[in-house]
Amino acid sequence: MKQAVVHLDEKTDRVLNVVKALHGFKRKDEALNYVVAEYGQTLMEREIRPEYLKKLEKIRKTKAVRVPGFGKRYDLKTARQKYQKV
Repeated sequence: MKQAVVHLDEKTDRVLNVVKALHGFKRKDEALNYVVAEYGQTLMEREIRPEYLKKLEKIRKTKAVRVPGFGKRYDLKTARQKYQKV
């Protein structure tokens, strides 16, 4: 667990006290961890924009381009055999 000295302004302190009281936390660090976890979850789990999903579906439907000699040029057969042995 990390420890830090944190300087809070009055409004932030009041908000933490309210969160602490609402959720029955005994210490402010519990309230702060809760607030950060909630914000972090919404930040990390943003929804994918619908226009990106349409673009992705369009890309998935396109046909792959064949490049003659690609496997030989990049020695893919040997690499595939090497990884299958592992």
